[in-house]
This record gives sequence, C-alpha cells and structure tokens, in this order.
Amino acid sequence: MLKIVVGHSNDPDSLAAVEEVIQQCTTSLTGETPQAGILFSAIDFDHTLILQQIHQAFPGIELIGGTTDGEISSVLEFQQDSITLMLFCSDEIEIFAGVGLNVSIDPIVAAKQAVEQAKTKTTAVPQLCLTHPESLTTSGVSILNGLKLALGEKFPIFGGLAADQSKYQNTYQFFQTEVFSDSVPVLLFSGNVLFSHGVASGWFPIGKTSKVTKVKKNIVYEIDGQPALDFYRHYLGTLPPSMEYPLAVFDEDGVSFYLRAPIAYDETIGSITFFADIPEQANIQISEAGHQDILAASHASFMNAMNNYPGTEPAGVLFFSCVARRQILGMETQQEYLNTKNYFNQFLPACGFYSNGEIAPIKSTGKTHFHNETFVTLILGTK
Repeated sequence: MLKIVVGHSNDPDSLAAVEEVIQQCTTSLTGETPQAGILFSAIDFDHTLILQQIHQAFPGIELIGGTTDGEISSVLEFQQDSITLMLFCSDEIEIFAGVGLNVSIDPIVAAKQAVEQAKTKTTAVPQLCLTHPESLTTSGVSILNGLKLALGEKFPIFGGLAADQSKYQNTYQFFQTEVFSDSVPVLLFSGNVLFSHGVASGWFPIGKTSKVTKVKKNIVYEIDGQPALDFYRHYLGTLPPSMEYPLAVFDEDGVSFYLRAPIAYDETIGSITFFADIPEQANIQISEAGHQDILAASHASFMNAMNNYPGTEPAGVLFFSCVARRQILGMETQQEYLNTKNYFNQFLPACGFYSNGEIAPIKSTGKTHFHNETFVTLILGTK
C-alpha cells in the first residue's frame, strides 16, 4: 500500500498557511501516519516556522523540499505565493531523507553526503531518488553528476532546482526542520515502489544538425567552428538569443534530446551563456515552439507517464515544470496542470512546482538528464 495526500494553502500568513495545509493532510490521512514528505514553498514565507509545525504535527517525518517559482497541486491547481505539501504513507516502501551541504565547494562530496545519510537509515536497496537542490551557487549538471556517482549512472533521479520567484538572488532548501542554502536534499525510496514518468517540452528542433566545437561548461564559444552568436543569427537575424529559442542537445542515440536555454551573450567574442552545461562535441539544433505546443507538452508528458505506469492504480503524481515555461505562458500557466487533471478516471493527488531546471531521465530506462524548459511527470504507486 502507498497512500499519498496533499495540502495546499495560499494564505499569506506563514502560521495560518501551514495550519491549513496540515489540517487538509490530516483529514485525507484518515488516521494513517506519514513517514515522509516533500514541501514546496514560495520564497517569502517563514520556512523555519513552517517546518517546525509540520514536524510537530507529524513527529519523525522524513522531509525535504525547497523554494519555488510557483506551486502546483490537486487542491489549488497553479498558484504563486503559496505552500504545498505531499505526504507519503506505506507499509511496503521505506523513504528516508539526507542532505549534503556546501554544494558550490564540491558538488560530488555534497551529493555523496546526502545519499549516504539517507542510506544509513535502512538496509534496503534504493529504487528511486527525489531531489530539490540549490540552483544559483553551482551548476545543476554538476549536482546531478554527483548524485549519479553516488547512486549509479542509470539510477532514476527526479526533481527540480530550487527557485526564488525569478529574483535570482538566493534559494532555500529544506531538510527535516532546517532551512539551508547551497545544499542538496534527497528522498530515497526503497521497497515495492512502482513509478513511471513522462518528459516533454513542446519545442521542436529545426534547421540542420550542428556540433558544439568550443565550450566551457555553460558558455558556448563556437558551433561548427564559428562563433555561437553567428549560429543564432543565421536563424534569428537581428533578434537576440532568448529562451524562446533554446538549443536541442541530442543524447547518444541521436534521436532524444534535452533543452538548453540561452540567458546572455557576448557581442565582442560571439559567445552565448546557457542556463546549464552543454558537452563539447554535442550535436545540437535550434528549436522553436508556439504557446499551444508548450501547453500540449504537459498533456503529452502526463499521458506518457500514465501509459507506461506498470501497476493498476497509481497513488499520486509529482510535476516539475520550468520557470521559463511560466514566464512564456504568462496567464496561460494554469492550463499546464489543467491539461493533466482531466485524463484519469479517478482523483489523483498531485503536487509540484516551477523550478530553475528539471531532473529526469529522457526515456523510461537510461541516464537521468538535466533539463531546461521541460515538463516532467512522475507517477508513484506500489506493487
């Protein structure tokens, strides 16, 4: 058995908000005791107070989470300036939390610290990892690489980077009753957990396939031996590189891809800075999407996860979407969640947030990747 419940409040007062969320969850629990949870919160709340109240209501709970650029749930759908909490109860699944600190100094060590802390609480073999790490002090790709080293190259890792409502000043991560910055919290699931996922963006590669020939982490200097800015100008003319035209970076199979969104460029040397690292010699194409393509992606992501779910009755669903999608969609952002909720024949507890980068495998099996501008669906249940 896996029971998942969700609470969500947009009350601006921290104490009132968390009390409402706890009451909603307690009602849905119907006497069950949650063993773990994940909390998504807007930046301006009193996070320490909120965490303390949750632990007072549910002593011993294994809890992670962090700040966001918008929150999603089956209770209030899409909100900003809110908090939402998902709780997990099971007699067949073990769920334990860990955290690694000072991720900007050494993401490999921090990720290992988080995983080992969670692993010490059980002898069971982990099957799935949820994470909500820092986004501003270090590369999300570096954090993911650290988690892969600690868990395995093809271990399924899901989540999104903490955000701060597009202020890009400071994000917070949660572990038990503590509030951190520059950290990587994880939840490890062991036992009879079932899951499936979907990944879609709505962007389509166009033009010829090119190769990244000079790059330093997230700064691309040359594409096909020419300044990266020339590559973009070939397609956009005088329009500057923008998140509306990200690069599709192809996986080893040459078919599946993840996105990298540009955030700045240097007119003098012709370089472009992206939201995350791009490998040297990567095959890339510029990509484009209309608003309806972007919205359709949330439906495609959800349906792909539903169609691949290996069980009969899912217990809940997590969504990880991107701040860039929210910025582009504007008033239409609400539709992302609405595109998912009407395609299941029973109520499905849902929770999620808008992040500074999404984490998920592209395919049902294979390596986990770091994404930009992507909608990730993760469906959970038990055998």
